Amino acid sequence: MSQDYSNQLNTADNHNGGRLSNKWWMLVVIPAWVTVCFFVAQILLGGIFWVADTLNIRLETLSPSILNTIASVVVYIITIFFVIALPWKFKKIKTNREEVGLNRLPNWLDILLAPAGLISYLALSALLILLATHILPGFDVNQIQNTGFNQLSERYQYVLAFATLVVIAPVAEELLFRGYLYGKLKKFVPLWVAVLFTSLLFGVIHGEWNVMIDTFALSIILCILRELTGNIWSSILLHMLKNGIAFFILFIYPTLFTTLVK
Repeated sequence: MSQDYSNQLNTADNHNGGRLSNKWWMLVVIPAWVTVCFFVAQILLGGIFWVADTLNIRLETLSPSILNTIASVVVYIITIFFVIALPWKFKKIKTNREEVGLNRLPNWLDILLAPAGLISYLALSALLILLATHILPGFDVNQIQNTGFNQLSERYQYVLAFATLVVIAPVAEELLFRGYLYGKLKKFVPLWVAVLFTSLLFGVIHGEWNVMIDTFALSIILCILRELTGNIWSSILLHMLKNGIAFFILFIYPTLFTTLVK
């Protein structure tokens, strides 16, 4: 770790440890705000679809892949807008680029840390899942997350699935979680508490137990990368790398295997 990054970590830790002992209630307020905005965005998306149906705009005639991509983009945009813009507009609570980890362009260190983070994440995830199999009754390690993309056949469907899962989702989720949520929480509580609560919420929103534990482990490493670099670029790259591997396993490998055995 460079001297600059070491100084940054020490400064942040000392800063958090002193004046913020009476702000623990923010552990409820900030995650709740992000969660509410996310669910409101989904409700508004349902309203958009209802209006389209009322106007005889038959969205069901579109490919499920197209609809899922559109839905994902709309939900992410609305959520990010509400999370950042509404407090700014009505409470004068501003969010700057440094808070969300976008105060500079990515550099080589961000790129190099992503593969190292991948190894750390895989090791931590394997350890936590191994513990879960011994602690949680009925834990199913083989549960598969519903990505919304099923039975891909056309090339454009693969492109849309890749764009949504490997590009759009990592960028939006890092901006929301390791950017806004973690960036806000660490101002009010110690760093380790901010990491833990950010990762817990990130895991919970992903549903199934095994996916929840895996994404919890991923978030731990993503938060560490955010602290090491002071930005979310390395976190975005690691998230893309992880989702890219999952995309290959879920969608490319079965097709490739079927082609090879013919």
